[in-house]
Amino acid sequence: MTPILHWKRLALWSGAAALMIVLPLVFSQSFAISMMSQMGIAIMFALSYNMLLGQTGMLSFGHAVYFGLGAFFSAHALNMIGAGTLGLPVTLLPLIGGAAGLAFGVIFGYVTTKHSGTPFAMISLGIAEMVAACSLMFPSFFGGEGGISTNRVVGEAVMGIDYSSAREVYYLIAGWCFVCMIAMFALTQTPLGRMANAVRDNAERARFVGYNPTRVRYMMLMLSSFFAGIAGGLAVVNYELVTSESVGVVTSGNVLLMAFIGGVGHFFGPIIGAILVTFMQSALSNYTLAWLLYFGLFFLVMILFAPGGIASLVTLHKHAWHAGQMKRLVAPYIAAGASGFVLLLGLIGVVEMTYQVETKKEQAGTLMNLFGFAFDASTAQPWIVAIATMAAGSLLLWGASRLVRAGWHDVTVAINAQRGA
Repeated sequence: MTPILHWKRLALWSGAAALMIVLPLVFSQSFAISMMSQMGIAIMFALSYNMLLGQTGMLSFGHAVYFGLGAFFSAHALNMIGAGTLGLPVTLLPLIGGAAGLAFGVIFGYVTTKHSGTPFAMISLGIAEMVAACSLMFPSFFGGEGGISTNRVVGEAVMGIDYSSAREVYYLIAGWCFVCMIAMFALTQTPLGRMANAVRDNAERARFVGYNPTRVRYMMLMLSSFFAGIAGGLAVVNYELVTSESVGVVTSGNVLLMAFIGGVGHFFGPIIGAILVTFMQSALSNYTLAWLLYFGLFFLVMILFAPGGIASLVTLHKHAWHAGQMKRLVAPYIAAGASGFVLLLGLIGVVEMTYQVETKKEQAGTLMNLFGFAFDASTAQPWIVAIATMAAGSLLLWGASRLVRAGWHDVTVAINAQRGA
């Protein structure tokens, strides 16, 4: 590693640590602190999943098994701490979740990693369904439909910290998140991480040069399960409750969406995806009943136009930035952003009026307030305005897309000219 790259990474990690420390001081509202805590848990969970999909090429439909089982074991451990039968500080509770995740990774991974590709995905889905069924069959451990409730304010306070406040819980999650992020990034730089990339790209060639792809997949799944279990342990501290949903397919689907939206081909991609998905689930759901529809449309747009995720869009501009050609893209991007905003306004209008007429009519009637305007959703005028706004936004976006393509053409020509010179 060159000294310049070393200092760049040191500055990046130092900036990330400073940001984690400062955020709750800037956004001091209880809702914001709670959402940031959820983001920290989601980041660890998404990065652990990326160890499978992004680094080793294993598409899993049951990664929540390790997250959920780590959470359940952590919940029982926390209750034991409260009962005085386990002398462990709450600060170290995530290690219980990590150990549980690792243990089940050893057991389940031995079966699942013997296959790759679609068979691995289907086996992981089968194990997820099996564990989900067991969560209802064994209520003594899983707590039945109500789950296991806990109290995090137990045991002896360490340096006066008893996690009675949301800010203390946030800093616990942020600390573990930062340490796990460094550990998972460091893993990508090890021989095992490089071998995992080789197995992802071409397992047969990796086998030909002397590596065992099955063993590499097994080791990566075990390590991934460990970090997923830590995330599950922190979720128990944050929510003080764990239910069968933690091991369900929905939770596995959520982490899959986080990784894909952020970009599985880049280490920081799942971090972006986890933050964005958590924000949509926590904040957007408080403002509209249609948030799932918006989330689905957003995911569809990402898959169609940016299958590499948001991280791929960021790295796409790397060469243009180093060549000093980003100025050629500013005007086209402003035009595209403004056009997309107009289209989005019209879409939101149509969706919200549809929900008002179809789902809220009996309780709240058809009168509604949107963007500061009060109107009756049962009349024709707001529908005409919303549809016209969508149409205008679509036409403007089509024209702006041509400007973006022309801008990228100019950037490519300029970069090639600089290289030729």
